Amino acid sequence: MAASPWFLTSETAPGATPAADRADTRTRVYCFPHAGGNPRTFLDWQDGMRDDAHILAVCPPGRGHRFREPAPAGVAELADGAALAIALDAAPDRPFVLFGHSFGAALAFEVARRLDGVPGLAALVASGCSAPSLLPTPRVVETARLEGRRFTEAVGFFGGLPPEVLQDEAMQELLLPHLKADFTMVAGYAYRPARPLRVPITLLNGIDDPHVTTASLAPWARECPGQPARHWVDGGHFYFEGRPDTVTDVLRPLARAARRDAPTPARDEYVELI
Repeated sequence: MAASPWFLTSETAPGATPAADRADTRTRVYCFPHAGGNPRTFLDWQDGMRDDAHILAVCPPGRGHRFREPAPAGVAELADGAALAIALDAAPDRPFVLFGHSFGAALAFEVARRLDGVPGLAALVASGCSAPSLLPTPRVVETARLEGRRFTEAVGFFGGLPPEVLQDEAMQELLLPHLKADFTMVAGYAYRPARPLRVPITLLNGIDDPHVTTASLAPWARECPGQPARHWVDGGHFYFEGRPDTVTDVLRPLARAARRDAPTPARDEYVELI
């Protein structure tokens, strides 16, 4: 199968996932970045995953090596494209987990809805994100309406922007258009009630995150069977910066369990993707 431009791995150049990689039966963890985030930062987590899983960073059209492609018009279109790419990459004997942070968690949830029932989907891990039924928050909607310096200052509340960017207008002109586009996309997100996912959800959050509270996480329980597993760690919204183990220590057991529970196809089994 041809390489997919949707995925980046630590073993490949941007956009080049070789066909030989499909022989790797480790659990795959597809990682979705926050608004304006660089998906390549997820590749630094591969060492922490050891041999339990293979990290694939999801790069949407209009970003990174795909900058010449038109960006999706909204969350639904982006989720459709990512879900199709993952479905085409799936294999009967290779389970996968979806991980997303902040906006990436809401996107991963929408992708999980589209892949629910696809063999291999084992779990969804939502980091730093209130329940989808509560999105978008009023602050995100208001921030998306702002322009120029007012937008930059408002984004500072969410964190993730280095101080040098907040102080350098030239860097803002280079970096903020993608962030603005993502905020606009999040502000236009329309949650639609549907049946719960058939896979478990794990919630991972920083204790000092000003955007996420116990109350805003509660409705996640309506999106999966049973109660979601909850993990609180020290730190704020970007609790994992400089401490990737806060995430990989949660992902590794999920990857091992998914691999343990994965079916072993019969030697003569034939699988056709329609």
